[in-house]
Amino acid sequence: MSKKLILTLLKTVLPLCVGGYLIWHSFTSMTSKEEIQFYKAIHEANYLWIILSIFLSFVALLSRAQRWKYALEPLGYTPKFWHRYHAIMIGYLINFTIPRAGEASRAAMLYRSDEIPFSTSFGSIIAERAVDFVILLALATLTALIGYNDFFEIMDQIQHYQFPGAKGEGGFPWKIVIYSVMGLGGIVLMYLFIKKQSFRSKLIGFIKDVFAGLFSIFKLKRPIAYIGHTLLIWSCYVLMFALPFYALEETNHFPLAGIFLGFIAGSIGIVLTPGGIGTYPVLVSLVVAFYIGDQYKDALGIGNALGWIMWLSQTLLMIILGIISFIMLPNNYSTEHVKTSLHTGETSNNN
Repeated sequence: MSKKLILTLLKTVLPLCVGGYLIWHSFTSMTSKEEIQFYKAIHEANYLWIILSIFLSFVALLSRAQRWKYALEPLGYTPKFWHRYHAIMIGYLINFTIPRAGEASRAAMLYRSDEIPFSTSFGSIIAERAVDFVILLALATLTALIGYNDFFEIMDQIQHYQFPGAKGEGGFPWKIVIYSVMGLGGIVLMYLFIKKQSFRSKLIGFIKDVFAGLFSIFKLKRPIAYIGHTLLIWSCYVLMFALPFYALEETNHFPLAGIFLGFIAGSIGIVLTPGGIGTYPVLVSLVVAFYIGDQYKDALGIGNALGWIMWLSQTLLMIILGIISFIMLPNNYSTEHVKTSLHTGETSNNN
């Protein structure tokens, strides 16, 4: 078995296995009372708030398609709005199966509909990702400021497999493991940066891409419109995460710090496994259970219910819209050209 095939399997199969394990663990770790509370919360939830959350998610997707127009205009291309939208949705659909392949697929789909060179549209997507990365980093910093103490208390509760109101000591030493892994990871990164020219070049290239993506905004014909849509997209993301808290009576007075912590936890979950399968609902449920644990003994059941409602509603939306876009996107150019374009993009992305 080739090294490339092994790495591909690790990048695709391993995250799915982790997600599958977390799904199994999230259900089997609940007590009978927590399980009853889980199904009760799902049954009694006010799904109007979930529908509003889904609507905001759709608005964010439309805004993302419009924002892409402003990045492509200076490059001399003006594909139709729905072509851009369908390409974005197909990219999200691909991400559920092949991690980080969505960007390449998105560029290839725009070539399929408008024959825009892969490298051109892919470069605009990388710039877009750089901007979104900085926005997420800013939100994480804000979260750290308003929820600093809560973050470390949550980590401490996870360390002891307990939530507020629980008694007793013991548990697996997660804190020691996490800090050890972080320290070891830092040492490995430093070693690779010093000793491995290829790694150093990739890391420096990534940092340059982030800054280039940020500065490219001010070279656009309409930078204010681009920034405005970026703010709209991320406002929708935060609001669509916050609204489902009103769906459950137990969480309709959730603190702002908790909402932001849950949002960042969910964002991390999406990065860890394809589409956040397993990781998103589990991480969100832990944050929810932490904040309501003093009021409800079966807080984990409530947290799991809310986490799964959020994840399933957004995931089903992305899958349905992705399949529709795959059907609706016109195939104006040959399949062989698209395959060649996608292969070229993946190769350049791996180098």
